[in-house]
Amino acid sequence: RFPCSKTVRPAPATMSNAPLNSLVKYDPPVLVNTTKKAEKKGSKPGAAAKQGGKGLSQTEDILNSILPPREWTDEGQLWVQYVSSNPATRLDVINLQELLDQRLQQRQARETGIDPVREELYAQTFDELIRQVTINCAERGLLLLRVRDEIRMTIAAYQTLYESSIAFGMRKALQAEQGKSDMEARIKQLETDKKDLERQVLELKAKAEAIEKRESERRALEEKKHAEEIAFLKRTNASLKRELETYLSPSKK
Repeated sequence: RFPCSKTVRPAPATMSNAPLNSLVKYDPPVLVNTTKKAEKKGSKPGAAAKQGGKGLSQTEDILNSILPPREWTDEGQLWVQYVSSNPATRLDVINLQELLDQRLQQRQARETGIDPVREELYAQTFDELIRQVTINCAERGLLLLRVRDEIRMTIAAYQTLYESSIAFGMRKALQAEQGKSDMEARIKQLETDKKDLERQVLELKAKAEAIEKRESERRALEEKKHAEEIAFLKRTNASLKRELETYLSPSKK
């Protein structure tokens, strides 16, 4: 069995006003004393509330370690409310289920997705189930407590991972946006360079066509001039040939 001497009781949950209704079953609140008197005495509220009665039983001690008592002040008076140690019946479980459905509907909890309201109500329900199980079997209740803490730790790890992934995604989105701006500027610059190169190509084509035209005209002119020179030389040659034949003809006779 779980020894009472090894139970570590966490600090009670202190609130300034009366706590909200919880699905966990608590005993009726107990007026401890005014806040000033309690501070002067320096004693724990739980000890003062239990004065005059028998000491805490092993089950009550385990319950208080799992589900700490709630404290709040009202008009300068300190109130303490301990978790109930009364065993639960089948009717209590049915009422818990109906009350859970009623609270989910009243607080308009979402049926799917991440919803803090639904998470809170189901956490209270699980705590109430732990309370009911602990009363019947303390070891089973402590094992469920380990399961609950492990689930909460896993959810917290997933939440941290989700937040870090969101931050990572935001950084990547900003980097992509910045890279997009740089890429758009680069595209504009390349388009400007392309237009300049196309203009240069057109200018060079125009120059090439002009040069080709001038060369064609010059070549045609040179060919014409060359043809005229050849024709002149042919005429000159024919004239000289005739003159030579004329000079040579009388000598032959």
